[in-house]
Amino acid sequence: MKYNSIKPGIKWLDTSGKPIQAHGFSVFYNQEDKLWYWYGENKEKTDGKGCIWHWGVRLYTSTDLYNWEDKGLIIPPTPEDLNSPLHPTYCVDRPHILYCKKTKKYVAWLKVMADDVSQFMTIMTADQFEGPYEIVHKVYKPLNMDSGDFCLHADEDGKAYIWFERPHFQMICATLSEDYTEVTDEYSVHYDGLIPPYTREAPTYFEHGGYRYLITSGTTGYFPNESRVCRFVDPHGEYEDLGNPFVGDKHQNSFSSQVTSVIQIPETGQYIACGDRWKPQWYTNLISKKIVSGMERYYADYKPDTSSKEVHELPGVEMPRKENTSIARYVWLPIEWEGDKPVISWKSEWQI
Repeated sequence: MKYNSIKPGIKWLDTSGKPIQAHGFSVFYNQEDKLWYWYGENKEKTDGKGCIWHWGVRLYTSTDLYNWEDKGLIIPPTPEDLNSPLHPTYCVDRPHILYCKKTKKYVAWLKVMADDVSQFMTIMTADQFEGPYEIVHKVYKPLNMDSGDFCLHADEDGKAYIWFERPHFQMICATLSEDYTEVTDEYSVHYDGLIPPYTREAPTYFEHGGYRYLITSGTTGYFPNESRVCRFVDPHGEYEDLGNPFVGDKHQNSFSSQVTSVIQIPETGQYIACGDRWKPQWYTNLISKKIVSGMERYYADYKPDTSSKEVHELPGVEMPRKENTSIARYVWLPIEWEGDKPVISWKSEWQI
């Protein structure tokens, strides 16, 4: 099947006719090859009945952003090694890859959760984007903090940053080391003091008109919620909250999605907000206000964990996974602008 438009929320097939499996993803443009790269969590073996959370990181490429060719796993799972953070029973989420001009290496950061130990990062490097990737830090805690959803960005001058949720009460921005495999001691705290469902997660970075932007979601698990967008100039400076970028969103749940990547099409003024619809069966019957209200009561006595737990080894046991995220779909929508504020409206079908 060949596509010539984008239909948000519809099952999206690759050029071989299989559902695209790249969730919690990033999309960027390879200028040398004139190709778009879409990579994310491969959920092809996740069924909600066994112990498989992921099956590595899968890559797709495209020339038109409509039709995507499966390029296979660039970071495979390690199903034989329960002491590896890449074992499919552990929650390996939201891969982000930067190219480091200084070292000429591709640097991949992975968020990892292993249930009965705290949240941390695994950092890997490769000579080619497609891999193979080798682990540099098996268990890494930036600033010795637990780390949740995150995003990475490198400026043209090579200085790079990570934004990560400190579960579940702060958004941290930290400057990366020159080789992008660690953080420095330069950091700042944002969205401080919030608790679920209002603490911010799933940060997504982009730039426009001299400003930097982050779109974030609230913290309601797989239940979609209202997004927020902020703008700033200095990553370690003040962030200005601009409110909900989604307009006409009657259920206040980001059109039942969670933004994970923003595409800027080169040499145009067009931007695309790209998200996951983790539970497509909830799209027509989920009322976000009821979910948020229930979570407000559930988290009323929530106390953030500010301790710094040392983690060296993983649990070494398989864990049941009750969520079938292999059926998750994608919501890609164009971004428009009201002054300096990005706004996202629903379109059942549209063209770039």
